[in-house]
Amino acid sequence: MSAVEEVHRAAAELVAAFGRGDLDGYFACFADDATFLFPTTGALLPSTDAYRREWSRWQDDTGFAVLACTTTDTVVQVHGDAAVLTHRVRTTTSERGVVSELDERETIVFCRQDDGRWLAVHEHLSTVPETT
Repeated sequence: MSAVEEVHRAAAELVAAFGRGDLDGYFACFADDATFLFPTTGALLPSTDAYRREWSRWQDDTGFAVLACTTTDTVVQVHGDAAVLTHRVRTTTSERGVVSELDERETIVFCRQDDGRWLAVHEHLSTVPETT
């Protein structure tokens, strides 16, 4: 399997776990020192543990839950033991009992670990601009 295919597979596992609300499976796709940048947070989250704490806060404050997630327009660029994946993400969520759909662009940086696995080391989401 090529490195591009391996990264596609790692990303598919990450998105599938996220979409089914499998938080342990989702967070296992990230290195411990991964960083996260979201349009809904005021600052960079400097670790997977920090993201887990933020997620718990969302759940406690609003009952946040992910109901589904799909991706399109995936592009993978491999540079040695690092890879950049970009894609479009449609996520169905529930907050305070209200279901909504988010349409976002996402960049995930993966690094190949010593055991050969590709783990995400950075995730950046941004909203999709409205087109005219």
